[in-house]
Amino acid sequence: MNSLDWAVLIGYFGVMVAIGVWSHKRVDNVSDFFTAGGKMPWWLSGISHHMSGYSAVMFTGYAGIAYTYGVTSFITWSFPIALGIAIGSRLFAPRINRLRSRLHVASPLEYLKNRYNLSTQQALAWSGMLLKIVDVGAKWAAIATLLSVFTGVTLNQGILITGAITAVYCTIGGLWADALTELGQFVIQLLAGVSMFVAVVLKLNDKHIGFFDAWNQPALHGHGKPLVGPYGTVFLLAFLFIKLFEYNGGMLNQAQRYMATGSAHEAERGARLSAILWLVWPVVLFFPMWMSPLLVHAAKPDGSDSYGLMTEQLLPHGLLGLVVVGFFSHTMAMCSSDANAIAAVFTRDVAPVLSARARAWGQRSGLIAARVTTVVFLALSMAVATQVNSPAFKDIITVVIKWVAGLMGPIAIPMMLGLLRPFRRSGPTAALTSWAAGLLAFWLVNYPISWHVSGGVPLQYQVSVPLAVSLVLYVVIGYAKPEDTPERLAIIEKVNSDGDAVTAVPVPAGAGDDAVGAP
Repeated sequence: MNSLDWAVLIGYFGVMVAIGVWSHKRVDNVSDFFTAGGKMPWWLSGISHHMSGYSAVMFTGYAGIAYTYGVTSFITWSFPIALGIAIGSRLFAPRINRLRSRLHVASPLEYLKNRYNLSTQQALAWSGMLLKIVDVGAKWAAIATLLSVFTGVTLNQGILITGAITAVYCTIGGLWADALTELGQFVIQLLAGVSMFVAVVLKLNDKHIGFFDAWNQPALHGHGKPLVGPYGTVFLLAFLFIKLFEYNGGMLNQAQRYMATGSAHEAERGARLSAILWLVWPVVLFFPMWMSPLLVHAAKPDGSDSYGLMTEQLLPHGLLGLVVVGFFSHTMAMCSSDANAIAAVFTRDVAPVLSARARAWGQRSGLIAARVTTVVFLALSMAVATQVNSPAFKDIITVVIKWVAGLMGPIAIPMMLGLLRPFRRSGPTAALTSWAAGLLAFWLVNYPISWHVSGGVPLQYQVSVPLAVSLVLYVVIGYAKPEDTPERLAIIEKVNSDGDAVTAVPVPAGAGDDAVGAP
């Protein structure tokens, strides 16, 4: 990078901070900070939902998969995400929006205290916060890795720079700042992605390789197969199942985008827009990665440095800075949205249980607590980022795919399925048992069992077994020991009905004829 590239990067950081400062005036209370007061347009919610699902891991870990295996990087990653969000646009988005509009909560987990009990809410809140610290830590490490390739700064310096800038704008402006910066980041990534796409096409032409002839080159042998290597049919189905829950609220930050719109219908429209973007835009981003074996030789065995090397070789200064900004935009979008979500969980769900003083917070003190929590979460995740390549965490892609995907399911199952009428019989016993058993299954499959299996347990089972265990136990225990009290049924009916219409609450399982309530 030269001075022009640095000017582009510094200018980007300045714009992000300016958006945070401008958004500050739109944040008057905790609801504004965490859910934009329910005033976010559906199209902004959709773009924000889309952008908050990316990170620089795409340009490192998934670039390595694309370099090694080809189009399976799209088929087994962004395609199932798009399909999962499309399904969730009808199944989850409207119901999550009603958590805010009808139950008046500001955290996606806040309703769990009444849907199950306090113990369930706390178990999911604490485990969700700890998982998010690891998840965001991996993403800081990913962007710092890219920054070191282009600038020569150390990993820890890169983590500090990106984390500090993100902390400024998302702490000042809350969810409004997150969404507005994500809109700007979407435009930047659009320009950067198209620039890289065109540069690769032109370079292939210089080598007398046509757009479609490239797939016949020896270096890309097998790269056109949709499912290859460890990324087979079982992995695809498992990933679809996981992403259905993760990208519709299981990881909390996407749930906030649904809550931020004015109505359930607008939440559904925003989710559909996000699904379309996930189906179309990653193809543009992945094409240069698929072609990378024809243009560069990765130094790292997993090919995770291939995209960075290709960018340095193909783009002129100025555009190089723009693409680097694109790397930052994805990571900062996801990390800032995660920070806001976890701050909501801590200040709304955890702190009031730990402290009587927190239960008495007013609008101003609650807003101060939200901002302080955001900074603390970012600091903890940055500390974890410095350990991502340690023996405990392994490499970046291991953390993101295995740890996050594997541990998300036990947390998401009670949270997400608790919104749906067919699972109304599942109460706190089903929720806590499925959560605990899912976490135990993750440990068993990934460690003791994997140690005793030749070659280890395949990745698709490492990430899918915990979710499957949680799902089966949640359903089975719900039918074996129904806990659908009138109060819990009323909560479910409120998030399943539109407007002010009064819906009859189903009779609890095993109740007498007179056990009928109303929402």
